[in-house]
This record gives sequence, C-alpha cells and structure tokens, in this order.
Amino acid sequence: MDAKDFIQKTLSEISPVNQEPVKEAEKYQSNLAMPPGSMGELLKIGQKLAGITGKLHNSLVKKRIIVLCADNGVVQEGVSSAPQSVTASQAVNMTKHLTGMSCLAAHFNNEIQVVDVGIKCDYDCPEILNRKIRKGTDSILHGRAMSLEEAEQAVKTGIELADMAAEDKVNVAGVGEMGIGNTTTSTAVLSVLTQTSPEKITGRGGCITDKMLAHKKEVIEKAIKKNKPDSSDVIDVLSCVGGFDLAAMCGVFLGCAKNRIPVVIDGYISVVAALCAFRLNKNVRDYLFASHVSEEKGYKIAIEELSLVPYLNLGMRLGEGSGCPLAFEIMDSSCVIMNDMASFEKARINDSYLEELRTQK
Repeated sequence: MDAKDFIQKTLSEISPVNQEPVKEAEKYQSNLAMPPGSMGELLKIGQKLAGITGKLHNSLVKKRIIVLCADNGVVQEGVSSAPQSVTASQAVNMTKHLTGMSCLAAHFNNEIQVVDVGIKCDYDCPEILNRKIRKGTDSILHGRAMSLEEAEQAVKTGIELADMAAEDKVNVAGVGEMGIGNTTTSTAVLSVLTQTSPEKITGRGGCITDKMLAHKKEVIEKAIKKNKPDSSDVIDVLSCVGGFDLAAMCGVFLGCAKNRIPVVIDGYISVVAALCAFRLNKNVRDYLFASHVSEEKGYKIAIEELSLVPYLNLGMRLGEGSGCPLAFEIMDSSCVIMNDMASFEKARINDSYLEELRTQK
C-alpha cells in the first residue's frame, strides 16, 4: 500500500470516543468525597481517558515520548541563531538523557523514542531510530520544502510509529521534535491553515535578534507567495512550507487516535502538527491532551481552534517534548483520583447537604 492510500485508510479508522464511559466517569466522580467539581481539570482528564479506553479506572504505566528529528532547508536563509549541526547533536544527547526533555523523562521513568526523519548532518548513534526521508528539506524561500510523495511518506512514518507504540502496549504517548528552523516552517504552515498574517504570529523561536525576527517574517511571507499552498489540503501545505519533522508529528497524532492512545501535545511545533492532524480528521481532538502554554505567538491560535485547555503555564518554550513528562504526571494524578479517592459512602460522610447543589447543576 502506498503512503497516500495508507494515510486515507488511517483517516477512515479514526472514530470518536464512546460517550457512555465519559458519562459514567462523571457520575462516578459526583459521588467522590469532595465538593462537586472541586478537582477541576483533573476530573475532566479522568472523563476523557474513560472515553478513550472505555474504562473508569485507568493506569498509565507505560509512557513514551516520540521525538521526530529533521533539518529544515530554510535555515540557510538566516532565520535561526543556532547552526544546523545542533539538530544532530541534540538528537544524540536525547538518547543520553542530557537535554531538557530527556532528563525529565529519565527522572519520571518515561520511555524516549528518538527518530531521524531528516537529519542533515552525520552522526554515530545506533539508539536513534532511522526513518530518514532524506537529509533535510529544501529552503521554502525558493520552492517546495519537499515533494507531495515525501510529505505523504513522512506522515505515514508517524502513523507507523504510533502503530509501534500500540504494539508495545504504550498507555500514553507524547509528541516532541528536534529541528533547527522548525519554528519558521511551523509558522508558515499555521499561517496558511488559519489564513493569519505571518506578521501576527511569527515568534523568536530559539532566541533571535529584532533584525532577524523581521527577516524571518519576510522569509515566511515570501515563501507562502512563492509556493502558493492550498490551505484546504494539509498535505500540500506541509509539502510546500512544512518540514519532515512536522509532517511525521502529524502522523503520530493520527496514528495515536486510530489506535485509541491518549496523546500529549508539547509546545508550538507540536500544536501545529496536532492542528494538521485535526484538519485531516476532526475526531483526533478526542485523543489530544495539551501540556503547557507555549511562549510562541502562534500557539494561542492553534490551541483555540483545537478547543483545548493547556494544563501548565510556566513560560516554557524549549520544545523537544519537554512538556510531555510534566503532563504525564498530571494525567497520572487524575488516575489516582479515579482509582483511590473515597466515595462519600466509604468515607462515612452523609452527602445529603449537596442535593440542592446537584439539582441546580
């Protein structure tokens, strides 16, 4: 089966969650020994997990952060302060638990799967899973980042990684990235999909000067005009102005939804990839959990279209999947409430004083 057909088959297999377990979870929570709704988002997470798994009581034992690594040709246009070699270096460092995301993941005993879908520089690290499409994309300023076939292959690769997670009995996945220049490509994709001017949503990425920021906006605007992506066709947009990392991340979100695996959005790059997946199939949203608010300007637009509430606001803007280990712990906390918190009956509390409140609701 070619990549295009594989993607279409995946899209046809993504179904909405079952609402009955969601209602059962809400009813169960109403009998826990606390004022109604007093655990806020933790209760909503419990309901959402019930809808995904079909079970009231869940345990997120096996957690995996899938990190898609690739280089972006637009770096040659001077839009990033970091050299392209950093992509390979940090991908290797992730396998050694030396980066921001990976040291957190190691601390919380999360699995990390580092995947090369387009790293340009050579490296020696057998721990990195080789799924390279080719050595980096082309510069979007002068033409398409990649061919349609390459974009489809990248999305297919992401779906296959989610299939692998399902086979490995992963309970919850997180989606991260490593790719110098990918805030530029993500902003270009977001600009096209939402018909928002790059001027309004282009941020500083990994820290750039005011002069570089102005240039970055100009590059994105020119790239969109040059390539004329079809805003109604996600794969075409990714092909024109995206990156291998972004396309593969989109595939992971699709694959997790197909396999009914709860999946965590990291920051800006991750939320744009999640938006791409959502545009391909609206049911994807049922499986998404937003870890934290990104400092990047375009984040708000993407997360609002997804109608998701990020759990944390810590001023984070690292990427890599660094929000995922933190979100996993919050989701674990929700499971603890569902699994271990006493009901009014078990706590020997007469809850009749709440009847009026419950009726009012």
